[in-house]
Amino acid sequence: MLGESHDLLHEFPDLEQKIATLRAANPEFTKLMDEYDGLDARVRSIEELGTPVADETIEDLKKERLQLKDALYAMLRA
Repeated sequence: MLGESHDLLHEFPDLEQKIATLRAANPEFTKLMDEYDGLDARVRSIEELGTPVADETIEDLKKERLQLKDALYAMLRA
């Protein structure tokens, strides 16, 4: 769905406390989460505003977002 939020709390509501704990205590997690949130906002903006970009560009951004989400999830499950 276009413009759908993919923030970590939306994606992993059952891990809300763990996300808050790691965000407060782990600088690497915080850095990755900030990157993820920025990338998610960029993708949503492109989708919602209909900004003209090449299909490859938006797909690359989504792949990068997915890689960051995977890294963050691994940290949450460690």
